[in-house]
Amino acid sequence: MSENSKIEWTDHTFNPWEGCQKVGPGCDHCYAEARNARFAGGTAINWGPGAPRRRTSPANWRKPLAWNTNHAAFFAEHGRRQRVFCASLADVFDNEVDDTWRRDLFGLIELTPNLNWLLLTKRIGNAFEMVARARSHDWIAGRDNVWLGATIVNQEEADRDIPKLLRVPARVRFLSMEPLLGPVDLTSIPWGGIRTTVLDGWTDRTHGIHWVIVGGESGSGARPLHPSWPRALRDQCAQAWVPFLFKQWGEWTDEDWGERAGLRDTAGVLPSGEFLLTTEGYLPPFDDCERLAAAGNVRLDGRMLMDRVGKKAAGRQLDGRTHDEFPALWRTQ
Repeated sequence: MSENSKIEWTDHTFNPWEGCQKVGPGCDHCYAEARNARFAGGTAINWGPGAPRRRTSPANWRKPLAWNTNHAAFFAEHGRRQRVFCASLADVFDNEVDDTWRRDLFGLIELTPNLNWLLLTKRIGNAFEMVARARSHDWIAGRDNVWLGATIVNQEEADRDIPKLLRVPARVRFLSMEPLLGPVDLTSIPWGGIRTTVLDGWTDRTHGIHWVIVGGESGSGARPLHPSWPRALRDQCAQAWVPFLFKQWGEWTDEDWGERAGLRDTAGVLPSGEFLLTTEGYLPPFDDCERLAAAGNVRLDGRMLMDRVGKKAAGRQLDGRTHDEFPALWRTQ
């Protein structure tokens, strides 16, 4: 398990257990499943319905206690709490995980008040009842060091899952929109999706979304990220005064390292005609990404090309700048 994470929005990664199963299109090329198979001789033994999840070692469970002890030194250097992403190789609200394991995890969170715990799930619909069974319905509301996040990859998931996230009374709610697979309009969600009010100079987002993370897909079979999709989300967040973090482009970048003006509204195809990606998302057939890699580029909006250059070369800049915004420190320090 990683102590010092390379993920841009966290300091540490903690996995209380390992194992999961695919629940949506964002899971198609799951790195955690591939990792599980690699360490188990070729078969992901902790993946899928009915597969046993593997609880990590007592030594691993002691690591957050050490991070918590180091709070004063970290705070003196960075002016904030350490952020802990839980869980990168599993899902806290997985149906296949026994409630006792969640109770143990929540107990560990209670013992580490100097850490901000980022609980990111693809099963946000389970969160309300599973928290209640492990502690109480308002347990998260009473903890200022718990951030609750939902993975959202397209408009369908946004419409379905953001209202479920808003139902849970967390101090900080966030969206991880990675891999982003299509355009998403957060302003169309019931309750407004993003809601910000300012009272007496203080920003109160208790009833809305407090943070949005956006990123493209990396690794084998990665699908391109259309430049218009993160731009639209950046602009929606700016309008609502919600922090926006652009994590990465993924494996692909547009040929000119920046979208050409005036080429956004028409459909585009690969030179072979086998793949179609427009501003509206992916159109079938889109599941055979080996053909994409072999083609070397994907044509967007009629003429603009995207090249597969790798995650590092594609980078993190959106329109010439890096977006590393986080929820306000007065809420989460």
